[in-house]
Amino acid sequence: MGVVAEIERELARLREQESGGDAPVLRTSTMTHLVWAPPAWLPRARATLAGLQERHPSRTILLVPERGRGARVEARTSLYAVEVGESREAYAEVIEIRLRGAAVSHPASLVLPLLISDLPVFCRWRGEPAWDAPELAELVGVADRLVVDSSEWRRLPDGYGRLTRLFDRVAVSDIAYSRTLPWRARLAERWPGIGSAERLRVEGPRADALLLAGWLRSRLGRAMSLSRRAAAEVVAVWVDGEPVEPPAADGQSDSDLLSAELDVFGRDPVYEEAVRAAAA
Repeated sequence: MGVVAEIERELARLREQESGGDAPVLRTSTMTHLVWAPPAWLPRARATLAGLQERHPSRTILLVPERGRGARVEARTSLYAVEVGESREAYAEVIEIRLRGAAVSHPASLVLPLLISDLPVFCRWRGEPAWDAPELAELVGVADRLVVDSSEWRRLPDGYGRLTRLFDRVAVSDIAYSRTLPWRARLAERWPGIGSAERLRVEGPRADALLLAGWLRSRLGRAMSLSRRAAAEVVAVWVDGEPVEPPAADGQSDSDLLSAELDVFGRDPVYEEAVRAAAA
């Protein structure tokens, strides 16, 4: 608890510094936003969060696991301004905690006292989780919603089978699945003819292709073959050799995609069925 007390003292000092001894600094948060960001993912995580700050002011807790001997915890805190009216300014908080050694396996002991009471807790997990690791189990137990991006995973479709085990423990969403929404809408427009389709071909990332095929299989209730050509994003889809008209480009950034997930609170049974079909 010594680290937590230091964090709270530093936040209080920063708020006092911003107030200049005048009126207390207003705090504004719509959630506690946890981010599990191994060092390789940290720059991208910070960039994504920078684009979220005005849309989702929150207490953001960046958890940075660093493998090594011994147990050590280091924390750094900061405030960022959020406009709440034409003449008023409030502040939200960023807490970056570096965990080393044995401390990596037990993040909940630090996170729990820092959660903002009565507000939802979102956890964005960067990279592929260590599925059997205690840190994943602990943060799933803390969070109301787990947000992943399976295009960041190496082991597919095996990872989808592992992910399904979490569905009854926490609401889950996948940014890779969200990216396929425009293409899913295009495929839905082909009903009822698509009901007899047998082959799907996708030019795009593996995760997006697997989830697109999983969604279609789960909606049709039967098997369908999938072939894929690699690309950085989904640029073309064929059904039984016939090209699907591409949707309009949406130009969404990583921050836009994560922002959309932070507006959703409940489970999505259609997504869960798509993941199960992708795993199979």
